[in-house]
Amino acid sequence: MSLTNTQLYLDGVSVTFDGFRALNNLSLAVEAGEMRAVIGPNGAGKTTMMDVITGRTRPDTGDVFFGGMVDLTILDEAEIAALGIGRKFQKPTVFESHTVADNICLALKDERTPFSALFGARNRIARERIDAVLARVRLLDHRSRPAAELSHGQKQWLEIGMLLAQDPKLLLVDEPVAGMTDAETEDTAVLLRDIARDRSVVVVEHDMAFVRALDCKVTVLHEGSVLAEGSIDAVSADERVVEVYLGR
Repeated sequence: MSLTNTQLYLDGVSVTFDGFRALNNLSLAVEAGEMRAVIGPNGAGKTTMMDVITGRTRPDTGDVFFGGMVDLTILDEAEIAALGIGRKFQKPTVFESHTVADNICLALKDERTPFSALFGARNRIARERIDAVLARVRLLDHRSRPAAELSHGQKQWLEIGMLLAQDPKLLLVDEPVAGMTDAETEDTAVLLRDIARDRSVVVVEHDMAFVRALDCKVTVLHEGSVLAEGSIDAVSADERVVEVYLGR
């Protein structure tokens, strides 16, 4: 497989914990600017896959490359984050005592130069960037509110905004709509499709209606390997997928 336009590339990745094989010869490729949904039953390897990509877990065997050439298996979590890989966990972790705008400010990828400090330029640029991120995640009208006052769904959007403030090339998003209202779920699908226009996004999710709304390629994991891959209609019609996941 050519790595020329591949943002994320896993090949033959296996991970074993105390005799349990969490990933079993897993291979996956995500193109630059692609949205990918990853589904599968509990224990299928979804979280371990994300842990391998972000450096939390070292694979026993296999290759993991980012941007076509960077070997992620030799880097630590901080180095991988600095490359432009952002991860959002299922439970939002925002600074609740700070305002919405301050949460974004704390996450901004800093560009400290002597010139930017002159005449308050850094502050002006930071505000513009903060407001651009807040507008994108539908929270501009809430910029001065304490994050603690946001709804659960809005806190999820704020955390996605905090990731965007770091200007990642790849976003890994874990069950973003768990606990959301139907309206928030619909808005989140629109938001992630918008984000995927200029960066790669991998979404792990159980909500099949939400996965359908993402309108993207779907990878089904089972027992640490790819069981099926294709459109939501194609994988939903796959008898193996129905048997191990959808039919339960």
